Amino acid sequence: MSANLYHASVGVFSQYLTSLATILSKAAANAEARKIDPSVFVNARMAPDMFALARQVQIATDHAKGACARLAGVDVPSYADTEATLPELQQRIAKTLEFIKALKPAQFDGSADKEITLTLGGQKFSWKGSVYLQNFALPNFFFHATTTYNILRHNGVDVGKRDFLGSM
Repeated sequence: MSANLYHASVGVFSQYLTSLATILSKAAANAEARKIDPSVFVNARMAPDMFALARQVQIATDHAKGACARLAGVDVPSYADTEATLPELQQRIAKTLEFIKALKPAQFDGSADKEITLTLGGQKFSWKGSVYLQNFALPNFFFHATTTYNILRHNGVDVGKRDFLGSM
């Protein structure tokens, strides 16, 4: 019998998207307390050749909704990637959480052995569902969520490991 990846996907993404929203709330409070334009955080990046915070959040949510949708066998929702403020990024996270939490465990039956195919940079990649989740979707999600955390921490927002881990 094939494993059901509901808890390994929806459960994990829900926890860390919620903590990402909390971290963005702390950024908004920090900007207000320091009288900094919040767009400084939204447009901040770790290095000149890396995406800014807004894009990091967009990509993290893309991996969460994309992985859950593909494993559940439903269409991946399309978002416009136009968020330019902390509240808009918060709305994107909330929309993603609403989508993934609406999925039912039964939709993930057999998802570990389901073939997932993506075209990236013009090249096709195929994985079994469990490999896709463990070796592609989760690592990419965590890369972008961690980079968001690092950008804020680097810019003086008082966040720590507990903020990143969220409620377990």
